[in-house]
This record gives sequence, structure tokens and C-alpha cells, in this order.
Amino acid sequence: MLPGENSSNEGQDPITLPEPTQPIAMVVEDDEIVVVLLESMLSRRGFQVEIARDGRQALNLIDTLADPPTLVLLDVMLPYFDGFDLIRKIREQVAWNGVPIIMLTAKSQERHIVRALDDGANDYVVKPFRPGELMARIRRVTKT
Repeated sequence: MLPGENSSNEGQDPITLPEPTQPIAMVVEDDEIVVVLLESMLSRRGFQVEIARDGRQALNLIDTLADPPTLVLLDVMLPYFDGFDLIRKIREQVAWNGVPIIMLTAKSQERHIVRALDDGANDYVVKPFRPGELMARIRRVTKT
């Protein structure tokens, strides 16, 4: 700006945009190999990953995370509380009600799939899964 020119922003603080927040994925899985794979896949795509290795740890995360995650990847067969119990717990939390849940499990029977979807899961992926397909499903439900 040249001397003597007036700026419409003169005397105002510069506009700052908020930092974009990193998406958070909560992974509830008791198989260490699957945990390592999911953590690697998700972190490479910009997610902060929170891990729960059993139903109790998952309940603790649900109760203590400051903000709901962007996504929950949830196994069905877990120690202490199964994935069906956790879906209900998540959907009872008002702040978590819109969080997408993808079931990631070896249970492939129709009755389990129907139950998970009826209880509030957004998608259901049977193990072993294809990483590219899982990431496409994650992008679809998270819009990331």
C-alpha cells in the first residue's frame, strides 16, 4: 500500500483462520496385528488413532475423550463387553450419536450384520478385509 492510501482493514486485527483439526479414529480391536495395520493405515491418511484393546478400555475412552472421534472402527468379539454392547453405549451418548461406526469383524453371519446395522452401525466389514476397500468405506462415512 502506498503512503496516504487508506486500507479497509486499518486498525483491525488481521483475520486468522482456525487450524484444521486432525480427524480422530477410535479403533476397538483385540488382535494386535490388526491394530498395527489399522493404526498404520489411518495415521498415513492423517488420522490421530485412539486404541482400545477390549470393551472396558473402549468404555473408558467413550467416557473420557474430550471430543467424540471422527470415526469408530469396532470389532464384535472383544473381552469384557462385545461390539454390540459398545454400539448401544456409543449411541446413548448425545455428543457421539452422529459418529460413524464401522464394524470390522470375522463374524459374517447375516444375523450379526443385521443386528449391528439395526443397533446403529453405519457399515459392516468382514475380516480379512481389503485395505483399499476399507479406506474407501471410511472416506464415504467420514466425508474425508
